Amino acid sequence: METIINVSHLKKTYMKRKQKEVITAVDDISFQIGKGEIVGLLGPNGAGKTTTIKMICGLLKPDQGVITINGINNAKHRLKALQHISAVLEGNRNLYWRLTVRENLEYFAGNRGQSKKAVTNRIESLLNTFRLKDKEHELVNRLSRGMQQKLAIAVAMLANTDVILLDEPTLGLDVETSYEVRTILKEIVEKEQCTIIISSHDMDVIQSVCERTIIINNGKMITNERVDRLLTLFEVRAYTVTLGQPLTEAQQMAIESAFSSYDYITNQIKPMINIELPSPEHIYQLFDILKQEQTPVESIDRNTINFEEIFMKIVKEGYNHGNHTSVSSELA
Repeated sequence: METIINVSHLKKTYMKRKQKEVITAVDDISFQIGKGEIVGLLGPNGAGKTTTIKMICGLLKPDQGVITINGINNAKHRLKALQHISAVLEGNRNLYWRLTVRENLEYFAGNRGQSKKAVTNRIESLLNTFRLKDKEHELVNRLSRGMQQKLAIAVAMLANTDVILLDEPTLGLDVETSYEVRTILKEIVEKEQCTIIISSHDMDVIQSVCERTIIINNGKMITNERVDRLLTLFEVRAYTVTLGQPLTEAQQMAIESAFSSYDYITNQIKPMINIELPSPEHIYQLFDILKQEQTPVESIDRNTINFEEIFMKIVKEGYNHGNHTSVSSELA
């Protein structure tokens, strides 16, 4: 796959206000994004994710490292590089509220050097794609939050850039509108063959839309892996074991010592163990502990796990399944 964004050994530090302490927001982060990919860029608050996004968009200059967009260094040739990327940043005013929906599309197209006549058909297509046709003459400040967000994404699409970066595209939207935005994003990737980077705390968006996720924590990249692979790996690890009799105190201590993620439930008809295994082979270690007291096993069920749970576990415990940087190397 041809690379469209290459982030190499990125580092950014800040001096804490009124103090001499240096804070490292981004610490030697490297990854690649291929043309036509849709990638989630994730991280808890303060992880360095927003700083990384701002450096990719040219809003911040890295202390060290190189970012290229379509082969162009965005520090040395900022304007030329940024012609290949458009962004919808959460918390920023992405639209002119005293203009109508159509006027916003025409205005921002003009900013990109496109004539009103040249973009007429494209605007019509976007109005229909984003279900905004019946609101085209409505002032933006009268639109719902969901419609404003759809319009902001449509404006970014109108630029016809190779890359679109969406920061929290479903923040503050109701369930129905959030689902609609996710559906539209999937349609865009299929039809337009553009590259989309999504930064979001809405894990349903990442799970349903993104092919791959890059997770940053404490300034470092801790995961760079396909979403479907993460779902498969973590689902295989999570089990519920229903027992025929309670565990002894010695057995509980042995399980707690052997397994980092373990929950013993006794307020059900039958006692149960919710457990995550480091690998499938560790089930035998659990059986050995149960066998000590001849504890009967009535059933073993593999648990369904969602991406939000996976994200929390990766941030808390790390990710040790193979080489998580291998995805980037495949793009080279």
